[in-house]
Amino acid sequence: TNIKDSLQELTIFKEINIAGAGFLNFKINPDSIVNYLNEIIKLNSNYGKSQKNNKKVLVEFVSANPTGPLTVGHGRGAILGDTLSTVFEWNGYQVQREYYYNNAGRQMRILGESVKARYLDSIGLNGDFPDDGYQGNYIYEIANDLIKEHKKTLCDRNTIFKKTAEEYIFKNIKNTLKNIGIEFDTFFNENTLYKNKEIYKIIDQLDAKGLIYNKDEAVWFAGNKVGRENDRVLIKKTGEPTYRLPDMAYHVDKMKRGYDLCIDIFGADHMDAYPDVLEVVNQLGYNKSKIKVLIHQFISILKNGKQVKMSTRKATYITLDELINEVSSDVVRYFFIMRNVNSHLNFDLDIAKEKSEKNPIYYIQYANARINTILNSNKINLNNYNLSLLNQEDDIKLIYKLIDFKEIKIKVKDIMEPQILANYLLELSSMFHKYYAKNRIMNDNNLELTKARLIFIKSISIVITNGLTVLGISAPESM
Repeated sequence: TNIKDSLQELTIFKEINIAGAGFLNFKINPDSIVNYLNEIIKLNSNYGKSQKNNKKVLVEFVSANPTGPLTVGHGRGAILGDTLSTVFEWNGYQVQREYYYNNAGRQMRILGESVKARYLDSIGLNGDFPDDGYQGNYIYEIANDLIKEHKKTLCDRNTIFKKTAEEYIFKNIKNTLKNIGIEFDTFFNENTLYKNKEIYKIIDQLDAKGLIYNKDEAVWFAGNKVGRENDRVLIKKTGEPTYRLPDMAYHVDKMKRGYDLCIDIFGADHMDAYPDVLEVVNQLGYNKSKIKVLIHQFISILKNGKQVKMSTRKATYITLDELINEVSSDVVRYFFIMRNVNSHLNFDLDIAKEKSEKNPIYYIQYANARINTILNSNKINLNNYNLSLLNQEDDIKLIYKLIDFKEIKIKVKDIMEPQILANYLLELSSMFHKYYAKNRIMNDNNLELTKARLIFIKSISIVITNGLTVLGISAPESM
């Protein structure tokens, strides 16, 4: 009884009843709930944003070497990384988006040889195309550009083929990223770690800890000594480092830069390598818990219910640009994060092109457009309104959903799963569509109720728009 009497002083509760020994039943005061709409209206585009804190986050994603165009496989990691970056920004963090790449090594050498072979073929000479060369049309395009600029004078200038290919491909990569609404703050070149000898410093530091040994003319990391399942070659007998070594040096460099959190977005093909990298970071005295690795699964493109076959070797992949041009950036961004990161993603082109409730992002955007069509055609002065008129069960449920947005934003940050926000927006839009079908917004017989409902749906539009903004998706006011 004492607890009941104390709680009844709070205006949030309409009624408190004792229900048996040790139990209380609460009824929420609707007025305390509907007044949250005032906060949404007041904050508008800032509703859901947290105050800035001093924590810094580095998000590394895409990180494809400039050997070819970005494919749909790269796209999932790109959208995931960019969306999480925005989520952390909305939670008050200072975020840096970083792209890590390598323009040297075997892959780039083969790229240059591939372009040179196509160049020689095109000028009537016999180009010796490498067995594992790059076969995409872009190789011919680069070769033809070289012919236009230099005619037939490049036969013995090997370096220009790789250099031109790299510049051409990286320009296209950046254009694709811009096409999907992604801008990076920094581009970190792996070659930096070779020039400043950082990769060899890693070897020296591990050696000082007794975690390096030589075997079969190669340099090995003694992973078994620190709980890893296998020892790993870090420098081959040819003297060439394996890809793990520069990755280790890169992550140590991240730690030295003083971020509170470093997020890595990798494809499933990195599943085996990153634990070794994190363990080396740990052995060198850094806090590996500051590095969060997200592994996303592969994508299948479906058309007419059947999987579209793709092969990187045969250059039959679908580029990210092609997919964007086929269905729009908004659709690509939503579809790429609407499933759990750890789940294989089936991208159904037929559904993606639908302009109906079958297409989730269309359904969400249409809810926002429907609201704004009503608001933009309204001539009623909304300076004074009575939110207490929104006291029906449908009203309260929807308002609770709007209040959830702030918690959803925090949950996505904590779990690092943007699917939660995508699902939330779909559920909110569905609730609005059902509400709209059941309740008249413009009520000729009750001006005060009309004003309250206009404020209500404006609040819904604000939350949908803010949610889509976090996902990097537009919120059109008409469709």
